[in-house]
Amino acid sequence: MTGAAAAETLRWAKAADATTLDPHAQNLGTNHNFLHHIYETLVNRNVAGELTPRLATEWSIKEGSPNVWVFKLRQGVKFHDGADFTAEDVVFSLDRARSDKSNMRQLHVGIDKVVAIDDYTVEVHMKGPSPLYPNNLTNTFILDKGWAEAKNVVEVQDYAAGADNYAVRNTNGTGPYTLTTREVDVRSVMSYFDGHWGEKPVVTEIVYLPIAENATRVAALLSGEVDFVQDVPVQDVTRLQSSAGITVTTGPENRVIYFGYRFGDQPLKSSNVTDSNPFNNPLVREAVHLAVDRDAIQRVVMRGMSIPAGVAMPPFVNGWTKELDAYPAVDVDKAKALLAEAGYPNGFSVTLDTPNNRYVNDEAISQALVGMLGRIGIQVTLASRPVAQHSPLIQANDTDFYMLGWGVPTFDSAYVFNDLVHSKEGSYGAYNGGLYSNPELDAKIKSLETEVDLDKRNATIAEIWAKVQEDRALLPIHNQVLAYATRTGVEIAVHPENSPLMMDVSIKK
Repeated sequence: MTGAAAAETLRWAKAADATTLDPHAQNLGTNHNFLHHIYETLVNRNVAGELTPRLATEWSIKEGSPNVWVFKLRQGVKFHDGADFTAEDVVFSLDRARSDKSNMRQLHVGIDKVVAIDDYTVEVHMKGPSPLYPNNLTNTFILDKGWAEAKNVVEVQDYAAGADNYAVRNTNGTGPYTLTTREVDVRSVMSYFDGHWGEKPVVTEIVYLPIAENATRVAALLSGEVDFVQDVPVQDVTRLQSSAGITVTTGPENRVIYFGYRFGDQPLKSSNVTDSNPFNNPLVREAVHLAVDRDAIQRVVMRGMSIPAGVAMPPFVNGWTKELDAYPAVDVDKAKALLAEAGYPNGFSVTLDTPNNRYVNDEAISQALVGMLGRIGIQVTLASRPVAQHSPLIQANDTDFYMLGWGVPTFDSAYVFNDLVHSKEGSYGAYNGGLYSNPELDAKIKSLETEVDLDKRNATIAEIWAKVQEDRALLPIHNQVLAYATRTGVEIAVHPENSPLMMDVSIKK
């Protein structure tokens, strides 16, 4: 490879840093992407979307016990501090991941108990048959029980409450890289762990550089200061494609971008309507749905780098249909009439909370929505923040109207329902920031966990989506199309979860 970087070093630029290194504190793609290099999961998902072995070499439902999954573990694996990886670490980590403060707990709500049979065999006893459970494990990282106890990190960081612990900035995984230095929002370095069980990667040092400013990030690539830009601004794709020494790779992401509403009878905190909540009226939500010009967002804001959506799930996901994904033509007059019928002939005001460094052109999408809603009389004030400040608003239900993106690592609708649709209670509804609630849907969502008849299960999924669409519970905009830009010779395939792994990178001189 030419330029300042040697073949074994990869300088990786992203728009945002991981918000915490405690692996169970936040269910956030940026964090997962970073941590997959340091920690490992029982199973992995490759760029083709297939489950592959990682710390588990095989898994199956126990013969004669349909509620029990058996995982055979990889032997000879070491944590970075030299400790042996055994079944007790898996039991500890799954129990930690399903504990009350964990933001990963909704993936493990079906677990009754986790049992170590011997050093390299773990049984996961489910509350009922759970034929798809291994799909839930691709972002649940395994910690060393002894290290967690010694460092007083048995309990998960309460991120939403602003809590801290040793695992927020320090790590001890089994992955191919160790964390060498960590400067939050500035620079982190990961170095190859020569005790790793796998094949030695080409990239033996990763320099991870959060660069929030789009122009600065692209300039760093063009000048040779970085080798890989993961978050390529859509306005720069064409220019980079024609730039000497640069390769641009594009592909669809398994992620939908949507907006969420505050539900309930209580007035919105940010609105000039003080005696009711306009968003709680289905006519208002239908008006918003009709006012959004998704095609214009695709054409003007995203420069073609998006796939407009009428449902809050990507086409990768089990449950998606072309009919669900249809969206109406813009109808400003009808939208105004619906607002008037709802009792808001002059519209209303509201604040829209948006991240500005998490999704492709996130703030610009929100700015476009402000203009579109203004045409029907809804006056929107935009509040833009980095994702590290935006995400806690959603989890704390401290927002009237908000943007969020949702990837679906399980490739199944239940993942959407568990977090975004189910009432916020216990392990469910972690990112249901608007507190949408439908007890009938909650029961159907819970039934998906243990339904073994896949046709019946899919029928229930269709019923849930039909109600979510009827209620306009979520306002989908589009599915992301990703662009990765690298120095020529650095080959990185676009990952459907936008989680490229540097240990899979090839570099040609």
